[in-house]
Amino acid sequence: MDKYTDLFSQYKSCAITDKQVKEEVEKIISKNVDKNKTIEVYKTIFGLIDLTSLNNTDTESHIKAMTEKVNNFSGNFGKTPNVAAICVYPSMVSTVKNTLSAQHIDIASVAAGFPAPQTFLEIKIAETAMAVMEGANEIDMVFPIDKFLEKNYQELSEEIMEIKTACRDAKLKVILETGTLKTVENIAKASLLSIASGADFIKTSTGKVEVNATLEAAYIMCKVIKEFEEKNNTKIGIKVAGGVVTIQNSVEYYTLVEELLGKEFLNKEFFRVGASRLANVLLSEIEGKEVKYF
Repeated sequence: MDKYTDLFSQYKSCAITDKQVKEEVEKIISKNVDKNKTIEVYKTIFGLIDLTSLNNTDTESHIKAMTEKVNNFSGNFGKTPNVAAICVYPSMVSTVKNTLSAQHIDIASVAAGFPAPQTFLEIKIAETAMAVMEGANEIDMVFPIDKFLEKNYQELSEEIMEIKTACRDAKLKVILETGTLKTVENIAKASLLSIASGADFIKTSTGKVEVNATLEAAYIMCKVIKEFEEKNNTKIGIKVAGGVVTIQNSVEYYTLVEELLGKEFLNKEFFRVGASRLANVLLSEIEGKEVKYF
């Protein structure tokens, strides 16, 4: 038995079936979601958002304007917590860094070949290091799916560890691209490999593929995080991203994290939502009128 087969065998979450996950998700949501449909929960979710712009048309002036809205947010919506982070491409990190004046807002950069892992490791490492040098304190990298499908777990793990080293003090979020992994077993194994290799967060999706975040994917990611915490006394964060655009859906993810990981995970240190389109929807509900701020 090789060390990775042994690792998987130690985690019950790697043996859960798709059917079991579907049934458990339906049970948790039907029983608990309604209690979280409150303005206070909506405010909490808003404060977990990574405000994101990852478009080919992003310009320096656009990113500056988005950052200024974050700077001015508390003056306009003082009773709602500001977003957790601003997430941009590496070339725009310095623009955010030089414009951002709001306190306690992280700067996240997609790097290491985003949105696909199909480039040279040297380029991934260099891009990560440069993004951190420019001011990013969070890096979102794409899980090496190609190596996972080939069961080349050693090389996969070494790649994540090298990018983690390039992060220096920045947090590393590993994007599993759960819609591409397809099965619960694959998502569980990818989650465990990422965490064991140094990820500070595991994230559902890039938002650039056909199937992005799902409740089933978030469920099994939470189960792996919980088992890892129990075995190693270490908390790992979770980020849901890709297609989270309604209040109902965001509250469902909030409910899963609360029920599976506990209230101590319901903060930006351990839970993020990558859903910029959700920001105005939440603000409108919180304010009781249509808001188009972001």
